[in-house]
Amino acid sequence: MKAHKALIVGLMMTCAAPAIAEDWTGAYAGFSFGYTDADGPNGSSGNDTSFGPHVGYDRDFGSFVLGGELEYNRLSLNLGNGEGSLDSMTRLKLRGGYDFGPALGYVVIGAARVESSVESDTAAVYGIGVAYPIGEHFVISGEALRQEFNDVTRSEGGLDSNVFNLRTTFRF
Repeated sequence: MKAHKALIVGLMMTCAAPAIAEDWTGAYAGFSFGYTDADGPNGSSGNDTSFGPHVGYDRDFGSFVLGGELEYNRLSLNLGNGEGSLDSMTRLKLRGGYDFGPALGYVVIGAARVESSVESDTAAVYGIGVAYPIGEHFVISGEALRQEFNDVTRSEGGLDSNVFNLRTTFRF
């Protein structure tokens, strides 16, 4: 009877054990595929798919993770109303997040550079994301990012852009 009780207690303790935290320290590279939505002046707007590579490095400080990333998205987004098109966005991002065991929730701040058929501009980028490892080296993640550019359309008006990316990443 004592052995039976010990087994039950052992199983309960195993089931109640906390999730093992992931070690996020290291370099990574990957590819993103997403959706970009932009609103410009004079009722111009557009949306299109975006895709491109990203590289970065994270440092795990226990429950807190801090990292930097360079990301490029290629797109062909026509704004309509003769305002031009967006051709690409490049972002330099600082990521800070909380390690929820196997998942990482994070916020993003940084700078974004847009190349359009009319003009180029740099603006702040901010957003949120979540990453989840699949095996030892692969991570899937999703991000929602926001940028607000000035003077990148023919009428020199502002342009607000939202990007939603699904990402696959290989950690070294």
